[in-house]
Amino acid sequence: MNLNQQKFTLNTGAQIPSVGLGTHKSKGLEETKTAVHTAFDAGYRHVDCAATYGNEKELGQAFSSYSPAIPREELFITSKLWNDKHRPADVLPALEQTLKDLQLEYLDLYLMHWPVAVSKDHPGQKDKQGQCLREPNVSFVDTWRAMEALLDTGKVKAIGVSNFTIPHLQKLLAQCNVRPAVNQVELHPLFPQ
Repeated sequence: MNLNQQKFTLNTGAQIPSVGLGTHKSKGLEETKTAVHTAFDAGYRHVDCAATYGNEKELGQAFSSYSPAIPREELFITSKLWNDKHRPADVLPALEQTLKDLQLEYLDLYLMHWPVAVSKDHPGQKDKQGQCLREPNVSFVDTWRAMEALLDTGKVKAIGVSNFTIPHLQKLLAQCNVRPAVNQVELHPLFPQ
């Protein structure tokens, strides 16, 4: 089976492959290179990344070392904005760091990883309930507006969200200029939602 055959059309007109390589637990350069190269050999052309996975530099090295090189336009690369980068002024620098680490000029899809801003001033600090300290004055709608501006830079082809509930989506859709291209959610037999 050619993994590149079945695709879904996004609201931007871009096509996203139906099967992609998730990179959440890829650690270390050799493991990451092996995973990416094996996936590319098998026909994968979609790779799902995230800054918080801590392996985007290794992924960039894996992409650039694959031989024969796959033309960039044949790949579909997704990454995600982490929760401590939700302040609007932090969105573009976070994207630029991801692009630098992945050794790419642009992303095909950039997602807001969660609809929650956590404190970048106190990373990892927890409240009384054991939750990461949140940024009470940073709305995911404001973060989204900063993500909308990324489209004008040419550094992202589409933007979307991840882990949004129906109420989150309703709030965003009522206030956004650009509709999310996707809402990526975890769903499998051990985690039905």
